[in-house]
Amino acid sequence: MTEMPAVEGSELRGEVALVTGAGRGIGLAIARELALGGAKVAVVDVDPATVDSAAASLPGEGHRGYSADVRNASEVQAVVERVEVEVGPLSILVNNAGITRDNLLLRMSEEEWDGVLAVNLKGVFLVTKAAVRGMMKRRKGAIVNIASVIGLMGNAGQANYAASKAGLLGFTKSVARELASRGIRCNAVAPGFIRTAMTEKLPTEVVEGLQARIPLGTLGEPEDVAGVVRFLVGPRARYITGQVLAVDGGMVMAG
Repeated sequence: MTEMPAVEGSELRGEVALVTGAGRGIGLAIARELALGGAKVAVVDVDPATVDSAAASLPGEGHRGYSADVRNASEVQAVVERVEVEVGPLSILVNNAGITRDNLLLRMSEEEWDGVLAVNLKGVFLVTKAAVRGMMKRRKGAIVNIASVIGLMGNAGQANYAASKAGLLGFTKSVARELASRGIRCNAVAPGFIRTAMTEKLPTEVVEGLQARIPLGTLGEPEDVAGVVRFLVGPRARYITGQVLAVDGGMVMAG
């Protein structure tokens, strides 16, 4: 698969973005894409060892790294307040932080269920609630929630993950309706199988099996997701809200 070329621009100049789970993988690709568009980016991740180097790796100036656990309301509120003082008033939020704890339903523990819902759904609620206060006062903002095609079609062994991502889609549509009158848009991106450090560890036959389920015949790249996020938070998507865009090579289409 040909990688998406990096495109520098200025459509996000003057904007301040907060991206959760941005220390690596898809989150870091999103942070980099928003920086290429001219935004200043607050890189937020639960791992304090990654945030400063991730922020320093972004093109442009003014980016900063912050460590926070999205499950913790006080940590989330403190980080949002710091970002607004140290980087600038937030106008873009990308809720990307997420985890998996896969298991078959009858073997799944309450801890595995609660842990995934706490990060993937409650965490989005807490970060969004903290971030939109300032956006509402300024009557300006764009939110993108990173969901998953698993939330659209389900997957054996991922009842907790599917439930969290399906819930995120309902949350996205509700927030879009609630905040539209305040000039805030909210959309979701549902990635399919994306090439990350996790998929790189999979055996060749497993990857080939995944690719066989994808009409385009290949895994996606983090940049494929990042480019869509950049579009959705930018001025060309000014009339788009409450939508879910699958970036999956046609998996959902194929059923």
